[in-house]
Amino acid sequence: MLKLKAPWNERNGRFSALKAIVFAGLFVPAAWIIFLAATGALDPKVVTEMIHRAGLWAVRFLTLALLVTPLMRGARYPKLVAVRRMVGVAAFFYAAAHLALYVVDQHFALLHVASEIALRFYLTIGFIAWLGLAALAATSTDAMIRRLGGERWKTLHSLVYAIAAIALLHFMIQAKADVSEPVMMTGFFLILMLFRVFLKRSAPAWGAALAAALVSPVLAALVEATWYALVRHIDFWQVLYANFDPDMAFRPSAYVAAAGVAFLGVTLAPKSAAPRRAAVIGAQPAQSASR
Repeated sequence: MLKLKAPWNERNGRFSALKAIVFAGLFVPAAWIIFLAATGALDPKVVTEMIHRAGLWAVRFLTLALLVTPLMRGARYPKLVAVRRMVGVAAFFYAAAHLALYVVDQHFALLHVASEIALRFYLTIGFIAWLGLAALAATSTDAMIRRLGGERWKTLHSLVYAIAAIALLHFMIQAKADVSEPVMMTGFFLILMLFRVFLKRSAPAWGAALAAALVSPVLAALVEATWYALVRHIDFWQVLYANFDPDMAFRPSAYVAAAGVAFLGVTLAPKSAAPRRAAVIGAQPAQSASR
């Protein structure tokens, strides 16, 4: 008989306050979206708003899942590995809700939905990202890790970086007029990716965090300026200058810079004695749906 483990318990069966809090927190956005829909706050296009909000939280949770490993290495807090898989699977379920609500919005016309996905580029890449997340979620159980083997499992789950990039591109294209949030999320993604890149080049954690914090805001500003120049035909230099003009309202790059500083601060903060088993835990793939 199949035995299901309580998601708020550790592997040894003990209750984990961290896992319980995270598990409960994963339902909060869904509950809030349902509440807004039920109270008429999303009128007049209720389903459309629900589609956008579910997709936004899918991207947010995917980014949070990618944050876990850098936090484990930078902040030396190995217990976070216990929630990485949980957050990654939540990203898939919000993405699934995003797709399901789109089907509802199209009045369950599945052939029409399929043709739209095939013909519209941003829907095509969004569906590809969803398929990728589905594959990662389906192979996140301990049984699948044993069946695939550690190396093959790691290779498969390294696709999460490409999936996240595709999801962000989908987010940016569907945002159309205002890409502030997609650019900001892209900047956060760049912090996490650059941190990994510099670590692989043997930089210390603080050095990798510092480099990521310095480079990511500039790249986010370039992404924003390039997007508006190509899509809305707004002068590239005008948008780029707005990112560095103190008299202008905060651009996405400012929030990316703030996130980079916060991440650097966590990395530089005094560390409590970290258990030696952290390195062992970090090498085990069994806790992750996203790396």
